[in-house]
Amino acid sequence: MPVVRQKPGPDNPLGSIKFLFPNSYNIYLHDTPSKSLFDENLRAFSHGCIRISEPGRLAAFLLKDRPDWSPEKINAYRKAGNEKFLTLSRATPVFIAYFTAFVDRSGRLNFRKDIYGLDQRLLQALLIAGNE
Repeated sequence: MPVVRQKPGPDNPLGSIKFLFPNSYNIYLHDTPSKSLFDENLRAFSHGCIRISEPGRLAAFLLKDRPDWSPEKINAYRKAGNEKFLTLSRATPVFIAYFTAFVDRSGRLNFRKDIYGLDQRLLQALLIAGNE
């Protein structure tokens, strides 16, 4: 079966950086050229992967033990559209949390639609645990 793959570049839906990590769901973190989507209340625009708002900062954090990869070099690679695979020398835990209610950086309480239908399951689990 033929494989279709879009090369890195400014119009790539995955943006300029993609972060792969082992998981059984083939989920990864990625940049996006559509930064305005982070301002939307309903943000289920991806097909299961997770868009991140500041991929350059995450890359710099993950590569902080690699002095040959400064934030300036990371940004230069992002702008050039060159493909480069890097493997971290040390494992970094990845925890993915799903919240439909949260407090933002301004201290405001936010609610989002439960697109995966997990709030009801959580409520049931809490009710059962509370009755034990």
